[in-house]
Amino acid sequence: MYAEERHQTILDMARRNGRVDVAGLATQFDITTETVRRDLTALERRGVLRRVHGGAIPVESAGAELGLPVLDAAMAAEKRRIAKAALDLVPAEGAILLDAGSTVGELAGILPVERELTVVTNAVPVAVALSGRGNVTVMLVGGRVKGRSLAAVDNWALRALGDTYVDVAFMATDGVSVERGLTTPDSSEAMVKRAAIAAARRTIVLADHTKIGNDHFARFGDLDDVDTLITDEGVDPGAAEELRHTGTKVLTV
Repeated sequence: MYAEERHQTILDMARRNGRVDVAGLATQFDITTETVRRDLTALERRGVLRRVHGGAIPVESAGAELGLPVLDAAMAAEKRRIAKAALDLVPAEGAILLDAGSTVGELAGILPVERELTVVTNAVPVAVALSGRGNVTVMLVGGRVKGRSLAAVDNWALRALGDTYVDVAFMATDGVSVERGLTTPDSSEAMVKRAAIAAARRTIVLADHTKIGNDHFARFGDLDDVDTLITDEGVDPGAAEELRHTGTKVLTV
């Protein structure tokens, strides 16, 4: 296979899976890891991939927000496993916060109806999914609703969260790294996510492996803010170990 053909195949894989890994590409193409890194560098210079720890991600994942249908479809099986693991950390009763995000949305869909829970959320789809379900009381945080993510943001949301205290916040993130902590492309969402973390006694971050090692424009939390990070087994072992060295509990499922 010519280099140009390999570059296109790598780009297609990254767009389809959300990430490509150096070791996996070396095995698939039967080339050295040094050759893979040169390929990724060439694609990064073309502006179509962005290098991250152990591999690369497509630029549309690195810097732009994707709509809900795209987000829901990406890494669907991994997100379901992460949500199922997070269910074990949901209290039997009390108040929890569910952030706007596709993996947190998966958790909302499997909350047991028999639990006496108050659910605070700024995600319109989560509020709709939980309304009228069993013993769950839904408190929808108001604000400007973003068209792509259907998340409520800006000052109205900040004021509501400033008067809120929950047992645990289940947070989504677009990126998490040792260097930058928790990040997202949009500063208005970052402000609300920061307020959500401040409103919680404990913070659980749900992030599939394509988010690990990535950095985005707006930082909304440090790793010190995270009690537990739940990701899938596709995560690069070295990246997971770096996160654990910061004191963050990392669960892979």
